[in-house]
Amino acid sequence: MKDHLRQLTEREPHAPAGRRVAVEYLQARVLQSLQLGGGFLRWAFLGGTALRFLYGIPRFSEDLDFSVITPGTDAGLESAMASAKRAFVAEGYRAEVTLKTQKTVASAFVKFPGLLHELGLSPRTSQTLSIKVEVDTRPPAGAQIETSIVRRHVTLNLCHYDRASLLAGKLHAILTRPWAKGRDLYDLAWYLADRRWPEPNLAMLNAALAQTGWPGPVMNPANWRHEVRQRLTGLDWAAVQADVRPFLEHDHDVELVTPAALSQLLREKEQSRDERKVLPLQFER
Repeated sequence: MKDHLRQLTEREPHAPAGRRVAVEYLQARVLQSLQLGGGFLRWAFLGGTALRFLYGIPRFSEDLDFSVITPGTDAGLESAMASAKRAFVAEGYRAEVTLKTQKTVASAFVKFPGLLHELGLSPRTSQTLSIKVEVDTRPPAGAQIETSIVRRHVTLNLCHYDRASLLAGKLHAILTRPWAKGRDLYDLAWYLADRRWPEPNLAMLNAALAQTGWPGPVMNPANWRHEVRQRLTGLDWAAVQADVRPFLEHDHDVELVTPAALSQLLREKEQSRDERKVLPLQFER
């Protein structure tokens, strides 16, 4: 399996692209280890990497984000990461694990010292490639869970938030994060550009906002777009684009991360909702 990773990275034209492939392959292998260890009986997959593995969003993502399915239960992060380490070591990788389990969002790093140099992707023998895993042990109420079988390097049977809940989580991040993250706004544009994507799970969004002390109004179908538009005012759009650019498969996609593009998509999403509201009346006539 380690030789397979080498073959994958050797196909890439330059080191940054090879590194992205290595990260994504190792993410898949961590997910596979979680699956084999029963992790998806306890955790639900969410966040940007979930969008990539489940729906093929054309941007790379660094972290594996999860929430416990039953709040208040032991996340089991330490044992899950120990199993992942054993699997990698058995295949000849140098693997290390560090853990922080005292906070509400427990985290771990699966580290691969020297791997980038071994793959010819770095001149530094000491450089470490890391996969970060985070598990929210007190997620907001209201998320809906489903499972999907996908193939990305390996075949995975993933328990994850449904589409409406994934969008709600992204809106919460955009509205409450102290800084504007370009990857959040790119993801928002990607969500909104798909007219088949459902409206956000507002029960979950409101629970998340209450949990983090949101001072604004309760979200409903009529006002969430307005609140997002307000959040977009006055941003440093050059910095926003600089944040997301290294993660894009296609450089020109950075043009989606502008106030004009996002405002247009928010309007189109609202018009699409209004059209769905009137369609049943037109049909009845």
